[in-house]
Amino acid sequence: MKKQNSKLSDACKLQIQGVKDTQDLLSGKWKTAIVAALYVNGKFRFMDLGRHIEGIASKVLSKELKDLEMNQLVKRTVLDTMPITVEYELTVQGKSLNKIIYAMAEWGIEYRKSILKK
Repeated sequence: MKKQNSKLSDACKLQIQGVKDTQDLLSGKWKTAIVAALYVNGKFRFMDLGRHIEGIASKVLSKELKDLEMNQLVKRTVLDTMPITVEYELTVQGKSLNKIIYAMAEWGIEYRKSILKK
């Protein structure tokens, strides 16, 4: 039996690092839902976004939006209105996640169908 080379190729290491980076950016229960909602609907005011994502607490939404903003995936705009209005939208970098979000949605739909058949 031939012994397999236990060293990972540079290409494999790069792929693994890319997956880890993506997981770090989208970690947690809510970030992918927030990105998906913003991708599909464009801009959202804070409370409207919270109502759109079922089950998320305002405190958690605020924290997740700050993380996404810090990582340059979400842009926060404060409008000069009374009372002050804040809108959130994806940056160009955030919009580039559309392939990942779409693939996750498609996979999840098919997986749910296969489980419900059993």
